[in-house]
Amino acid sequence: MSEALEMTTFRLVPGLTGADFVNANEDINDYLRRQPGFRWRRIVQDDDGTITDIVAWDSAADGRRSASGIMTEMVDSPVHATIDHASVDFRIVPGLGHIS
Repeated sequence: MSEALEMTTFRLVPGLTGADFVNANEDINDYLRRQPGFRWRRIVQDDDGTITDIVAWDSAADGRRSASGIMTEMVDSPVHATIDHASVDFRIVPGLGHIS
C-alpha cells in the first residue's frame, strides 16, 4: 500500500522560531494521532526560515479529512498564531511506491 504525503510549507510570524512552532503543536499532534490513516509527521526548517511540515497518511482522502479538521475542529489551536498564513503552500500528493 502506498502512502499519501501532506506537505505544507510556510514562514513563521516575525519574531518566532522553529522551536516556538513545534511547541505550539502539542494539541495538533494529539489530534493527528487520533485520525484514521495517520502514519507519521516530520517538521523541518530550511536555512532561510521556511518550515516544511510533512504528514504521511494511508490515503489522500485521510489527509484531506484531517486537514479540514485542523481548520475547523482545531481552529483554536495556538499553532495558527505562529504561521504567516499568506505564505502557506499546502498540498496532498498520493505516493507511487515505497523504497526501503
